[in-house]
Amino acid sequence: MTDEVPASAPDVPEEPEGLAAPAEPAPLGLVRTPTGHAGVDAHLERLADADRLTADGHVEVYEDVHRGLRDALTALDAPPVPGPYENRS
Repeated sequence: MTDEVPASAPDVPEEPEGLAAPAEPAPLGLVRTPTGHAGVDAHLERLADADRLTADGHVEVYEDVHRGLRDALTALDAPPVPGPYENRS
């Protein structure tokens, strides 16, 4: 009896055929329709920054846009600030 070790495959698992490396981030091609409110439109345009980031970078962009849109909505509920000559009695 011999104690020969049979030739075995290396310990590195082989990748199944047909699987490619992950693709680089690419824009989804979504159209953003302007709202007519400059502040809101600027925040919505910020969403385009997520197009060139990997998925783990999207959270920062989404949170920033959400914060900006929330602030814009909150500002709509604020009472108007009187001008310098509107407080005359």
